[in-house]
Formats: sequence, structure tokens, C-alpha cells
Amino acid sequence: MSYVTTTDGAQIFYKDWGTGRPVVLAHGWPLNSDSWEAQQLFLAENGYRVIAHDRRGHGRSTQTWHGNEMNTYADDLAAVIEHLDLQDVTLVGFSTGGGEITRYIGRHGTARVAQAVLVSAVPPLMLRRDDNPGGLPIEVFDGLRAGSLADRSQLYRDLADGPFFNHPRKPVSAGARDAFWAQGMAAGHRNAYESIAAFSATDFRDDLAKFDIPTLVVHGDADQVVPLEVGGQASAALVKEARLIVYPDAPHGITETHKVQLGDDLLTFLKEYPA
Repeated sequence: MSYVTTTDGAQIFYKDWGTGRPVVLAHGWPLNSDSWEAQQLFLAENGYRVIAHDRRGHGRSTQTWHGNEMNTYADDLAAVIEHLDLQDVTLVGFSTGGGEITRYIGRHGTARVAQAVLVSAVPPLMLRRDDNPGGLPIEVFDGLRAGSLADRSQLYRDLADGPFFNHPRKPVSAGARDAFWAQGMAAGHRNAYESIAAFSATDFRDDLAKFDIPTLVVHGDADQVVPLEVGGQASAALVKEARLIVYPDAPHGITETHKVQLGDDLLTFLKEYPA
């Protein structure tokens, strides 16, 4: 198994598949890199080196007591990229992972980055505030915190059976829902709990202003976790010349419900970069 050790001693697990120009995949909450397997396999089979890591506190990475916030997540991503000495990287972030790659660009720049992709991603800012009136009320996230403390196993079941994969014409299998639950339960309790604040209350607007590379934004217009107008539309409006692709009637978990379409859209975008 492959790990990178960060400056505070955390071990970050990663998968490194294929050869070619690098693509780095950052996963959602409360999942791990296994949630990217369909896209990782597809892109690796099509001539790319695809790296997917488990965020600290998730999957096979260290369950640290501290560092469960976006600055540290971004620095851990930097540690993986620098350890592997990756250049001309395409960063792809799903949901919370979209926040991770956005904060990475905000903190570390784009010297190693060729392209960025935000998939059902949490930027620019999910939480409703005076300066973000279109966001979601704090009660939504307090409910997640309460559910996590009361019975996080059932919370993950409810998310998988409901808003995460909910699609009128593309129901996911019981196996896919079980995989969501199993990945959630592999995350540390404190890590997953604190990550709720990380993905909901972090303001990424200044980070998005630093994007100076081609950017693709993919979002479903029936996303019940990160509504399109809160996430994809707002992010695309803040990134110069960003391209927005909206999947009609698509839920949050399009890495599963629309895995073929998403793989094709990622491959098309990757091929636009002059290697």
C-alpha cells in the first residue's frame, strides 16, 4: 500500500494507476478514494496516470485528532503531488473534494496544475450568511452534525437511500448504497464530524478568483445536497471562462449514477490539453 507522510506525521493513502499525464481525484464526504474507482479505471485505461487519495481521517489514511479543515486537506494534497513530483496535473474534485482542490489552488497556486474540474462541488460557499444569502441555512448542517452524533451509521444509510443518489430514472443498486455506507463507517468519527463544518462553512470565493487554468464545472440540476445554484452555477460564474455542464435531473452522486457520461466528459476535457 502506498502512503505519503505529511509534516505533522499523518499518513495519506493513495492509489496510483496507469501511465501518462497525471490526473488527481479528490473524493467527497464521508467517502474515500474507492468512490472514484469507475473514473480512475476508465481514465487509466485511456492513457492517463490517475492518482486518488484518501483524505486524512477517511479510508486508509491516519485518523488524526486535528487538521480536519480545508487548509490542512489542501496541504495534504500538496504533499501527495510533491511526493510524486507531478506536473501538468488535472485536478478533479467531487463535492468536498472540490473544496479541497479549490483551496489547494488558493494556497499553492497552479505551477503544477494544467486543468481543474469541479464535480457536484461545494464551492463557492454552501452556508447561508449575510454576504451569501443564497446559501443553505445552518440548520441543514446542524442536522447532519446531530445525526452524526446520535447514530452516524443510520445517517449514512439515510443519505445513500435519499438525497445523495436520488434519481427518478437511474436508481443505484443496493450494493452501491452499501459501498457508500461502508466508506462512511471507515472514516474516523471525529474526522467526519468536523468535516461537516469544513465543507459547509469554508468560503472559497477568494480561492476561485485565483484559478488561471482551464476549468470544467459539472453539476446535476436535481442535486439535493449541493444545489446547482449554490454550487456549480455560482462557481462557474467566479472562474474566468469556466465551462459549465449541467446534467438534467441528476442528483449529487453523479460519479455513480452518471459514471459513463462523467467519464466521457472528463476524457474529452483532458484531451483538450496540449500534452
